[in-house]
Amino acid sequence: MTPNMRGALFMSLSMAGFTVNDAIFKLLTQDLSIAQLMFMRGVVASTLIYLLARHRRALRPLRILLDRWIALRVLGELGGTLTFLAGLTQIPIANASAILQALPLAVTMGAAIFLSEPVGWRRWAAILTGFAGILIIVRPGFEGFSPYALMIVGTVMFATVRDIATRKVDSAVPSLFLSTVTAVAVTLAGFVLIWPMGGWKPVSGSELALVSLAACLVLIGYQFIIMSMREGEISFVAPFRYTSLLWALLMGILLFGEYPDMYMIIGSAIVIGSGLYTLYRERIKSSAKPASRAAPRHSP
Repeated sequence: MTPNMRGALFMSLSMAGFTVNDAIFKLLTQDLSIAQLMFMRGVVASTLIYLLARHRRALRPLRILLDRWIALRVLGELGGTLTFLAGLTQIPIANASAILQALPLAVTMGAAIFLSEPVGWRRWAAILTGFAGILIIVRPGFEGFSPYALMIVGTVMFATVRDIATRKVDSAVPSLFLSTVTAVAVTLAGFVLIWPMGGWKPVSGSELALVSLAACLVLIGYQFIIMSMREGEISFVAPFRYTSLLWALLMGILLFGEYPDMYMIIGSAIVIGSGLYTLYRERIKSSAKPASRAAPRHSP
């Protein structure tokens, strides 16, 4: 498999892990606060990731955290986690996922601006069209508009910062180390916010089991999204985030009885169509290049 194809596979696996985790999280927020769930899930996830990183000898001195790109990546992850979970509890999971489908377009735009990746006028037009699709989903100023949908828009901004920063981190820094740092940071944030958000509530055995499952899925999501962004070109890999919408639709119908409305369907079609067009243009650009270089080698 080429680096781009490996990156696409890793991205698809990451989206499955994150989306099913989101559905579990939304289900649990009926009884527990966001902060408590962040902390509980984070303790399990951080422990698993740490043990795996230690086994793979991927841990590094903490002074590496002074690297500005690693710090920026962690901040982007924290902001994205908080805004997404706050919005997810108030709007259908499919709507939240549909808004997130703008992330590949935002990342492509960010890669062009900050990483100097070539993006022609056709893909710029697709990016603007995709953002118009987001406006249809969010419906600002119209009946059915939820301010919590804007929280998910904020998630897109934070996640774009995270992914661009990931690309700038030295390739000698193992992906598992980045995953460990990120998981611990989110866990600590959840702990700090428990009491401001209502304090600790009793947890049943079934809730603890679901939290543990969610933590394992977060581990899959963290690791594979980092691997995907470091393996292939951002403009090729990013559109494979769209697989998360299929999972979100399925979870919304089966777990919450949430069915998509016409605005969500139309807006999602525009956003996904725009993203797929950017993928098409990337393939044309790649086919015009000389023989592809050998796959880069990264630390585990």
